[in-house]
Amino acid sequence: MATVDDLKFQEFDDAANLLAGNPDATTISIDEPSENPKNQYGLLQDSRREEDDELLGTDDSDKTELLAGQKKSAPFWTFEYYQTFFDVDTYQVLDRIKGSVFPIPGKNFVRLYIRSNPDLYGPFWICATLVFAIAISGNLSNFFIHLGKPAYRYVPEFRKVSIAATAIYAYAWLVPLALWGFLMWRNSKVMSIVSYSFLEIVCVYGYSLFIYIPTAILWIIPQKAVRWILVMFALCLSGSVLVMTFWPAVRDDNRRIALATMVTVVLLHALLAIGCLAYFFDAPDLNVLIPTAAAQNGTIVATKTQ
Repeated sequence: MATVDDLKFQEFDDAANLLAGNPDATTISIDEPSENPKNQYGLLQDSRREEDDELLGTDDSDKTELLAGQKKSAPFWTFEYYQTFFDVDTYQVLDRIKGSVFPIPGKNFVRLYIRSNPDLYGPFWICATLVFAIAISGNLSNFFIHLGKPAYRYVPEFRKVSIAATAIYAYAWLVPLALWGFLMWRNSKVMSIVSYSFLEIVCVYGYSLFIYIPTAILWIIPQKAVRWILVMFALCLSGSVLVMTFWPAVRDDNRRIALATMVTVVLLHALLAIGCLAYFFDAPDLNVLIPTAAAQNGTIVATKTQ
């Protein structure tokens, strides 16, 4: 009875004779079976995994980390270390601002704009511009509302700048820090959860605040209905950027935890917008209330007219 080695040797002789007679002939080995359905199913699963990775923003993440590891990083006490966080050109910043103002449904903001080169330049200056926009617009709004009233005397409120800076920068840094820590903790519990870096989360929050800059300028309009329509419109745009970015990262977690996370993100975002509107634009003015209270107490207030 012929063994396996004899069959292979005979196959080799037949192939050699065939090639000697016809050099263009093609031979097929009996040890090379055709692709079976299991392999096809595996390819289908790989394609689905690639689609999920692209949606989650994890495609080529290993390559990105490898390339990042090959770069020589400067010590953190040097200027070169912090310079890398601001190494971004104008076109990238404008493109990211456009992506935050006009979010694309079903697209991940980190995947499209941030992951290739996360920066702090855009978030820092967006927050700084928003601080002065809210403070200046709040003072102008207060001035226009009480313009023409004889009992009103305009006094610039410079403390609004420090209050706005504290609120906005605390939100733009502390909330991303808490969210990053939460995602890292859940990633240790559920392996399928995608975890963003702290710098990427700061970028998302920073650029999502840009829509509030023109909104704060339009809040000068002394109509409460117009102001609330503007704040709800800006909240929907910026909130959709956060939801479309962080929902794919937590959707594989427990359903209640995932929903609670997204509700918390949206509520904190709404709290910042509504809080700024209520404090800087709808707060009662003390300079107008003081003469009224004095009149109720029977005190005569004499004003000198020029």
